[in-house]
Amino acid sequence: MIRTLLFTFDQTTMYRLLVVYLGALLLAAFVLGFFGLVPAEPTALAFSLVVVVGVAEVTHRLFAATFAVPANHESTLITALIIVLLMKPVTAADLAGVGGLAAASAWAVASKYLIRARGRHVFNPAALGIALAGLLLVQPATWWITATPYLLPLIVIGGLLITRKVRRTDIVLAAIAAYVAGAIVTAPAGTGLQELLLSLPQTSILFLAFAMLTEPLTAPQGRWRGIAFGLLVGALATPGLTIGPVYLTPELALLVGNLFAVLVSAPDRLVLTLKAVEEVASNAYDFIFTPSRPLRFRPGQYLEWTLAMRDRDERGNRRHFTVTSAPGEPDIRLGVKFYPEPSAFKRALQSLKPGDRILAGQLGGHFVLPGNKKRKLAFLAGGIGITPFRSMIKHMLDRGEKRSAVLFYGCGRAGEFAYRDVFDQAGDELGLKTVYATQFDETPPEGVRRGVIDAQLVRAEMPDWRERLFYVSGPPPMVRAVRRTLRGMGVPPWRIRTDFFPGLSG
Repeated sequence: MIRTLLFTFDQTTMYRLLVVYLGALLLAAFVLGFFGLVPAEPTALAFSLVVVVGVAEVTHRLFAATFAVPANHESTLITALIIVLLMKPVTAADLAGVGGLAAASAWAVASKYLIRARGRHVFNPAALGIALAGLLLVQPATWWITATPYLLPLIVIGGLLITRKVRRTDIVLAAIAAYVAGAIVTAPAGTGLQELLLSLPQTSILFLAFAMLTEPLTAPQGRWRGIAFGLLVGALATPGLTIGPVYLTPELALLVGNLFAVLVSAPDRLVLTLKAVEEVASNAYDFIFTPSRPLRFRPGQYLEWTLAMRDRDERGNRRHFTVTSAPGEPDIRLGVKFYPEPSAFKRALQSLKPGDRILAGQLGGHFVLPGNKKRKLAFLAGGIGITPFRSMIKHMLDRGEKRSAVLFYGCGRAGEFAYRDVFDQAGDELGLKTVYATQFDETPPEGVRRGVIDAQLVRAEMPDWRERLFYVSGPPPMVRAVRRTLRGMGVPPWRIRTDFFPGLSG
């Protein structure tokens, strides 16, 4: 059952997981409201949901059509759900309250299009909409979702899943630590540490950290920038903190953090024009794009790719894929494997013609080469998981960088091996050793082993495996299986690096 849950989790995009998380909190609050266990009456909660989601969707469609850009409906729904969970639920008779909810929703969505810098929106949309409603309409957020212990398990368990998905533990822990430190420093005399820690679960910081700080487009990439961002927001969110006449609410603290993220981040959004499509293996293609500006990245990092799509499935119009090209190449390559009955996203990708444009941004990932060039490396790839290694090895070729590296590349059949020209060239010029393994071919071609990447193959082809740093990339089940194999061989976890995407790449 655990494997099934992990597979389902890996198949779920970051946006879909966040919608489920927020929706589950809202549903639980609705049910608990009938028993008076949350400060939200069910009828008011349902009415507020209709108002906020309706206004958000209308605003979203209006601006998406005006600016002629691909729109993400799940992102809009996430913004709306956060507003409902943080602002006081109202009934139709409360005209001021209805106006506050509607204005917060409209301002939040509009800000994605109107307040932009370096190719992305500057502020967390929900935080900005809520802050403006409080400052301009005197309809502040109550953060009622955090005012009851009954929702705490759901907030924490779901929040931990979100954090695992986006791999931003650095931000979450930094924010919570700074918040606790700030609460200790500003606590009234005589307040005990135990009392402060016991009150932590019923504060805004947990929901703020899990559901809002981790938004990729308004948080900085990079571990140290992320930690600084979390520390800043957590410290400013300390209860009772003021700057002059301004009382720093959690949403205002996040907006300050968003400004910091813009200042320390590189330009994000790219417009990519399709130049050509190359078949690199059986049912695998490289989409070659001309970027609107040079992209500075490290081999092995990924981008979020956004397509304009008329017919969408439940997974939306955004995906994360590794940048297959090397930093020294002028074009941006996207390597994609197509399977029977592809997703709506891949069908839209297949329909692209030279000259068509798509958007890309949110560069991220720590699956990169070590700074120490003398470190011995082992690359283990399955299927289209070869793409980050193509980027790394092509980068090494372009720079004439000789590293001690062995590549293990497994596919179902020999015809599915991609980029063999790059790996052969690296073998001749850099001494790269490549071991090909095919699982289903009864009689593999010369130079290809039959079987999978297992302990026996690793030991046989790489006697010095105990000295190497392992990189593993491929379908999630393959990555988990190879990691278990390596751990069973005695490879410590800190010498195993696995590729990761905040959402499914299929």
